[in-house]
Amino acid sequence: MDKDLYEQYEYARKRLNQKKNLYFHFVLFLLGSIFLFLSNHFKVFGKETNWSFWIITTWTFSFIIHFIKVFITDRFMNKNWEKEQIERLVKKQKRKISQLKSLIEDDSTHKPI
Repeated sequence: MDKDLYEQYEYARKRLNQKKNLYFHFVLFLLGSIFLFLSNHFKVFGKETNWSFWIITTWTFSFIIHFIKVFITDRFMNKNWEKEQIERLVKKQKRKISQLKSLIEDDSTHKPI
C-alpha cells in the first residue's frame, strides 16, 4: 500500500474508533444515569440524600470532555496540523540560526585582531 494511503486509512480507523468509543460512552451514560436516578428515587440503597445528582453531574462533565476531545480537539489538531506546526517551527529555528550566524560573521569581520 502507498504510504499516504496507509496513513489516511490509519487516520480514518483511529477516528472511527474514537467515535465508536464516544457512542458507547453515551449509551453507558444514559443507562447508568437512569439506573442511578431510579435507585436514588426508590431509595434502593437506603439513603435520603440526592446522591445520584452528583454522580450524574460528574459523569455528564466527563462525557462533555470526551465529546470535545473527539469532535473538536482531535478533529482539528490531527496529523496534518502537527506536520504544519513542526514545519513552521523548523522554519522559525532555521531563520533564527541564520540570523545568529550572520551576527557572528559580522562580529568576527569587524573585530580587530
